[in-house]
Amino acid sequence: MPSPKSAVQWRITTLNANGLRSASAKGLLPWFRRERPDVFCLQEIKAQEPDLPRELLAPRGWHAFFHPADKKGYSGVAIYARHEPDRVVLGLGIPDIDAQGRYLQADFGNLSVASVYVPSGASGEAAQARKFAFLKRFLPHLERLRSLGREVVLCGDWNIAHREIDLKNWRSNQKNSGFLPEERAWLTDVFDRVGFVDVFRRLDPRPDQYTWWSNRGRAREKNVGWRLDYQIATPGLAATAQRARIYTARRFSDHAPLTIDYGWSG
Repeated sequence: MPSPKSAVQWRITTLNANGLRSASAKGLLPWFRRERPDVFCLQEIKAQEPDLPRELLAPRGWHAFFHPADKKGYSGVAIYARHEPDRVVLGLGIPDIDAQGRYLQADFGNLSVASVYVPSGASGEAAQARKFAFLKRFLPHLERLRSLGREVVLCGDWNIAHREIDLKNWRSNQKNSGFLPEERAWLTDVFDRVGFVDVFRRLDPRPDQYTWWSNRGRAREKNVGWRLDYQIATPGLAATAQRARIYTARRFSDHAPLTIDYGWSG
């Protein structure tokens, strides 16, 4: 009899690096090489390509793609892939959003993997207004993706904790950016109406599973966190997900890497 096909076909990791050079100085690259994801999505790289050292710009054995913000030291997304994509899409085609470096997509056959960085609204009313404007304009893109018949996974920092289980102090945060009723309703719409799946929650229903912690008050040590980083996928791909894990043994950023193994084979 032929040997059974390997159960794990695609390993996908996402991390808000809060500065790619900073995360690298904290040991990200050796961990990344040990983890060996097929695709590694990064957000908030805070660097333009000329600013990156060679080991980050072109890691040996990886195809690297970057969509930095126009403003230096701000935002930006990246994708490292073990296999060369058939196509790479930089941005959403919306000039003011694309100037911030918030969306990068790589297509592998019938699979699209995107690195997404949703704006934060935490700094005040103007920032929250910009976040709501982004969400409003991003939703039609998500609807188009669902209409294409492709398998899609959108990886990244969505800056929204969806449900009460997704942050430690939900009662005191109901009027704070990241847990506002309007933001949570928007994400519910992405799942319930548009038809995407929160892959981590499909696999892991446990409380106290977070990907971001404030730098204040020993929040990480006490695990007073938020789950802001997601892999949001089409149902066909989500159904093949086998294992999800949030890596917290080392700290590369104020966020933690989220890795999910998929049995999708194309």
